[in-house]
Amino acid sequence: MTARFVIIHNPRSRRNRSGNEHYSMMARQSLGENFLSPASQAELLHQVEELARRDVGCIVVDGGDGTLSDVLSAIHRYYRPDRLPALALLPSGNTNLIAGDVGFGLRGVEALVRLNQLALGGDMRRNIRRRRGLVVSWSDPQRPSVVGMFHGTAAFRRAIELAHQPAILDRYSHEMAVVVTLGSSVAHLLSRRFRREWTQGDRLSITVGDAPARQENCFLFLATTLQSLPYGVWPFWHGVDSDDDGIRYLDVAGMPPRLTAAVTSLLRGRVPQWLRNESAYDSGCAMRIRLEMKEDFVLDGEVLDSGPDGVTYLSVTPPIDFIQA
Repeated sequence: MTARFVIIHNPRSRRNRSGNEHYSMMARQSLGENFLSPASQAELLHQVEELARRDVGCIVVDGGDGTLSDVLSAIHRYYRPDRLPALALLPSGNTNLIAGDVGFGLRGVEALVRLNQLALGGDMRRNIRRRRGLVVSWSDPQRPSVVGMFHGTAAFRRAIELAHQPAILDRYSHEMAVVVTLGSSVAHLLSRRFRREWTQGDRLSITVGDAPARQENCFLFLATTLQSLPYGVWPFWHGVDSDDDGIRYLDVAGMPPRLTAAVTSLLRGRVPQWLRNESAYDSGCAMRIRLEMKEDFVLDGEVLDSGPDGVTYLSVTPPIDFIQA
């Protein structure tokens, strides 16, 4: 008999490390072998491969953005595109940016009780939010693709590196640390030395869909398949009020004009008309993007390399159902 749902529990996630033995004990008693706690990424891959073989239709991810990305990557590898499982995300990690948009809304014992209620009702997908995963692949066909939901490079990579410093990370949750770091960057941009170092950007070649490639110095590049971010931050403006469900992206050229005003507006989720009209700031929605760059990039809080030739491709998975409490 196919399990109604399986929990993949990351004991190394930030909130899970603080200890919740009562929840873990209840989950193991309730689910038995369907309460999984992989000790490594290799074990996680093996477990998801087995779930795909069993055609398990609902996977509960108890962890943060990194755990969800690992699970999404394994699902992309082993599940048929027309048989993707529904997911329920319990925000228990160091980074919970994604949970603000598609999280289950509960965790611990409360989440377990509610999940069992939904399972007994016979329809785990009665209340869902549907999103696509963001697939990153390399030019090397031997390198497995990874799947996440939020990608960034250039100034965003620098901000993440700052956010990972203990002085910030020990004080704030990761998603708040990123916002705090981006906000403090506005103050740093008032410094002539720091402003030039950051704003001249990284060399980037970007091809959006079938459009011609653009060669540029890039101050900031962001891409996501989410439809909202924490604290009202939303730096994208194309496709927000439409049915587009591809990759929303923001591309800010090096040495952009009125940068402090632009960053301040975007951190508040506002896009004034002058910003939409300024050629140095480009936002759009696409199903496929090609990037070529020497520098690393960030996917769901994890820093990844661009490979020997620097070429990566962004694409999307079929729609995924995220269960809501």
